[in-house]
Amino acid sequence: MRYQIQGETLPVVICELEGGEKMITEGGAMSWMSPNMLMETTSNGGLGKAFGRAFSGEKMFQNIYTAQGGPGMIAFASSFPGSIKAFQIVPGQDMIFQKKAFLASEAGVQLSVHFRKKLGSGLFGGEGFIMQKISGQGTVFAEFDGHVVEYELQAGQQIVIDTGHLAAMTASCSMDIQSVPGVKNMLFGGEGIFNTVITGPGHVWLQTMPISNVAGAIRPYIPTSS
Repeated sequence: MRYQIQGETLPVVICELEGGEKMITEGGAMSWMSPNMLMETTSNGGLGKAFGRAFSGEKMFQNIYTAQGGPGMIAFASSFPGSIKAFQIVPGQDMIFQKKAFLASEAGVQLSVHFRKKLGSGLFGGEGFIMQKISGQGTVFAEFDGHVVEYELQAGQQIVIDTGHLAAMTASCSMDIQSVPGVKNMLFGGEGIFNTVITGPGHVWLQTMPISNVAGAIRPYIPTSS
């Protein structure tokens, strides 16, 4: 499978497949494709995995697209202004994505639910108790909000992240939350009560424009019904 990511504000990933190659995506993610791409809707692992994907922000059923009779093409566009990133997954080197980040992948990649080990980090860490775990082998594409900034953390090195800005991290990183120091800072600082703390070793991807922040910014301008 070969691919290219085009566009900036609203990007799209265009995948060129050899005959027989497959791509997996959630329903509604396909944007355009060649006529020889065959779609099959499946639970992809049974109802248990289907419910797990639903908890992680995806749809219960997935679509598998196969190039039939020769090379095929299929494109997946971003659903929100932001970035599409490609990740190479190999056994033993899992990735953790924010909820709803999964866009599409090769057939050897598995998407499952990831529960944060500490309840506090799940309740207050910014993206909820449940995230997405990506494992297996192959290329996976994820969509993030806004632009993406990357950091490589050494063992024990930490980065403090405002709510919602964590896009992805390698599974070797650990996550916790810490409260903003000082009551006045909490109440009037405008930065919320908790921050997310990521500890290395591992790689971290941060997004500049969480959709939750966008929703909060435009909420005052949405007329309310009388």
